[in-house]
Amino acid sequence: MKETLKIAIVGCGGIARAAHIPAYLKSPGAEIKYFCDFNLSLAEELVREHGCGTAVQNYKDILDDPDLDAVSVCTPNHVHASVSIEFLRAGKHVLCEKPAARTYEEALEMQKAAQETGKILLIGVVNRFNTAVNIIKDMIEDGELGDLYHIYASFRAHRSIPGLGGAFTTRAVAGGGVMIDWGIHYLDIVMYCSGDPKPKTVSAQAYSKLGRNLKDYAYLNMWAGPPKYDGTYDVDDFVTALIRTEGPTISMNGAWAQNIGEEEMYIDFLGDQAGIRLTYGGDFKLYSAKSGALIESTPKFNKKDQFQAEIDSFLGSIRTGTKLPSHIDTVIISAKMIQAIYDSSELGKEISFDS
Repeated sequence: MKETLKIAIVGCGGIARAAHIPAYLKSPGAEIKYFCDFNLSLAEELVREHGCGTAVQNYKDILDDPDLDAVSVCTPNHVHASVSIEFLRAGKHVLCEKPAARTYEEALEMQKAAQETGKILLIGVVNRFNTAVNIIKDMIEDGELGDLYHIYASFRAHRSIPGLGGAFTTRAVAGGGVMIDWGIHYLDIVMYCSGDPKPKTVSAQAYSKLGRNLKDYAYLNMWAGPPKYDGTYDVDDFVTALIRTEGPTISMNGAWAQNIGEEEMYIDFLGDQAGIRLTYGGDFKLYSAKSGALIESTPKFNKKDQFQAEIDSFLGSIRTGTKLPSHIDTVIISAKMIQAIYDSSELGKEISFDS
């Protein structure tokens, strides 16, 4: 294995700039060889900013570069599958941002390509590299919560629809709304901490309410904006679901936008001996009882940069062949569940995986 792995960044938008690129630049085991974006000026800007790499407009031009080892796919969702599959079949390892794809069927095609080529395909469910999440996972596995019987996830915000009328709110591009954008992270934490239990049934309802009349949507600020009032809004801005698994039951409520002026971003892990509330991206509290007393504690710990840990683990996996928790073979379960959530909503019935 080469001392330094050569990397291509495909898609030079926000997540590439905020997470992938800084992490690769800090890793002594990686060198960014290409910045690639259909908007060539974005790639050229990154070459100037970081003083490395070559700007490329079409990723197909670098598929056959024998010196290229791996790729971070940071494109919009609708090309996650096609871009990842092409690089896998060209002999490159791939870290694809979440969600794996717009649909479960597309995710299965990605998994098939990884299995057939023997190349690594990781999905950017970065919370599997989060310090607090891994501590909670260890506590559950060590039995500190006792029988973990239910997990509740809340990812609700007041009016936070991103880029109204653009790619985020166009189903053909994104695959969905709040569930596939925010919900994937919450569902993945739930699955990871509870040992990725096999799902049995899903009953869900997704709503597209607050953003449908684009010009009437009131807001204070908009990430991924500004709004495109002549654009498309055909995705979910609220979702509710109940999932039965071979382990705990899972329930969730998620909202990009709701007419409640509070933000509630947390996950509750309910056991018969103790419970945990994890604030998304932050600390957690442990609730228990002993000797007739109720106990509440907030553990303190050193926190690693989860994106740096993700990138370093990706590079390490390439070198050693170690299968990471974010491998497509594991994350495919979450893709199946998200598809079932949308299917349940559209069909108006419970989806069963037993048949």
